[in-house]
Amino acid sequence: MLHFVAPHRTKRAGRPRNRRSAWAVRGGLPRAASLSLALAGFLLPFAAWCMVSGAGWVDPVFLPTPLQVVERCLDWFRSDGLTGDIGISIGRVFGGFFASALVAIPLGVLIGAYAPVRSFFEPLTDFSRYLPAVAFIPLIMLWVGIDESAKLSVIWIGTFFQMVLMLAEDIARVPNAPIEAARTMGATNGEIVKHVLIPAARPAMLDTLRSTMGLAWTYLVVAELVAANSGLGFSILKAQRFLQTDKIFVGILLIGLIGLLTDQAFRWLHRRCFAWHNARS
Repeated sequence: MLHFVAPHRTKRAGRPRNRRSAWAVRGGLPRAASLSLALAGFLLPFAAWCMVSGAGWVDPVFLPTPLQVVERCLDWFRSDGLTGDIGISIGRVFGGFFASALVAIPLGVLIGAYAPVRSFFEPLTDFSRYLPAVAFIPLIMLWVGIDESAKLSVIWIGTFFQMVLMLAEDIARVPNAPIEAARTMGATNGEIVKHVLIPAARPAMLDTLRSTMGLAWTYLVVAELVAANSGLGFSILKAQRFLQTDKIFVGILLIGLIGLLTDQAFRWLHRRCFAWHNARS
């Protein structure tokens, strides 16, 4: 019987290994190039803003110049309590987010692990996530009142249902092979959940928390509709009444900046806790 033997190819000394192109599917970029492109992604819209507002093509009432926005930010900081507004808004976002996670994490694990729990909760949760949080504001004011708990409730409603379903999906995506291996070794259902499902799904679950934190920031302005007298969202709504467009820009940019810093903190935490996962991917 004849066997085909592939010709042996020797590596040439000193020849670099082939790299995938940056435009290939899942291709990579050197860190310097990646940072340069990220910087360009911020600078190009900023340059367009400077050009359009500086040339006077748009009335400053509708599009203030970057200098006007900076001056308004400094004035807000010096005389109008910007630091306090930032602290209050951060407290509301994180309070609503952590209250949501406190319930969503165990419930999401149960939905992803057990079919009866999934059949009971998933249809209702799937329906509820399409209900707009702003529509609940009159009910929240009736049931909870108009104090801080009302603002936290709006953020909770806006993040909870999405978070539960995404966490349940993270648990459900764990492969069956380690589950069957644990069963073969005599593990109970509770042990499988504790020692197999949760450890395997933790990287994806942290990514889910990171994504829903973004949702929490988007619901900040909605939350501060509820009889608020402080906070970035309240200040944006108040500035809209007096056509203070520059202050609206300051509030929006600050929310975006704080949200970006929060997102980067989650990225850092993911790399720190799951270095093996990031190295593999």
